[in-house]
Amino acid sequence: MAFRRAAKGKRGQHPASHFEHRVADRLAALQHDLHTQTYQPGPYTHFYINEPKQRKISAAPFRDRVVHHALCNIIEPYFDQRFIPDSYANRIGKGTHRAIDRLQAFSRAYAYVLRADIVKHFPSLDHAVLRDTLGQALDDPRILWLIERILASGVGVLDDEYRMVYFAGDDLFAVNRPRGLPIGNLTSQFWSNVYMNPLDWFVVRELGCSAYLRYVDDFALFSNSKRQLNRWKQRLTERLAHLRLTIHETEAQVIPVEHGIPWLGFVVYPHHRLLKRRNLVHFQQRIADRISDYAEGRISFAELDASVQGWINHVRYADTWGLREHVLGNLRIRPPKKS
Repeated sequence: MAFRRAAKGKRGQHPASHFEHRVADRLAALQHDLHTQTYQPGPYTHFYINEPKQRKISAAPFRDRVVHHALCNIIEPYFDQRFIPDSYANRIGKGTHRAIDRLQAFSRAYAYVLRADIVKHFPSLDHAVLRDTLGQALDDPRILWLIERILASGVGVLDDEYRMVYFAGDDLFAVNRPRGLPIGNLTSQFWSNVYMNPLDWFVVRELGCSAYLRYVDDFALFSNSKRQLNRWKQRLTERLAHLRLTIHETEAQVIPVEHGIPWLGFVVYPHHRLLKRRNLVHFQQRIADRISDYAEGRISFAELDASVQGWINHVRYADTWGLREHVLGNLRIRPPKKS
């Protein structure tokens, strides 16, 4: 099952197809390494994307991705039932568009919002904090051993993305604390939710905020009292320090919902939604590159069409009919050169 999930949509790519050749032998060998606790993750391949901010992506070898799926198949159902309903990232039945719908529903019911996000979220996630959170819920030594193996493989991967922050009680050696989860690992996405889950329950139970949602490191609290949201912001900042995290202070402001809420690439108002300009610019740049790749014969028309359809499917969740008509109407696609 883990192999099938890791290979989904990637069977035409070399790493997946290479593993699939003699797949039974490879899975048996992998199972042996896990049972005997001799499994060692391989090195990451690094590259950067700009969607919309520059991010360093660390791709694990395909063999390790199978292991990540196998681990998550076991522990994800156990944790998922412990997450709050309004945590939307990397969960079955949730996702970006439902998070946007929920945010808009809250904006219709409340006058003010506090929206915030974490500074360098994945590079900042502290291994000791994560290990304690996972250890409180899991008691199988084999699973904990595998988690340690995967965690250790990511030490230092994002050090160049992290700017040191000292918290109360730290000494000078705090700079050596292992931190950072490779962006690109399935385990990193899942562990991010585990890491942030105590904050979610703090907001819901201790602050008593009944209108709260989170998507990865973006979160929003709603209230009819501006003063209450400012008090909550102070307490949130203090609670995040226990998790060794900080928010972008200048962007975390209490605003009226009618001014529009920046959220997952859109600006959401109580009764309409707009696409962020930078997302449009990014698409236009990306589609120009894809059209060039098609004209040069580097990709097929099906791959070009998939890029366009993916963008359409995403932006249709905002009021973008005229925008889509304008952008798509101006596309100029040349047939590929004949070899």
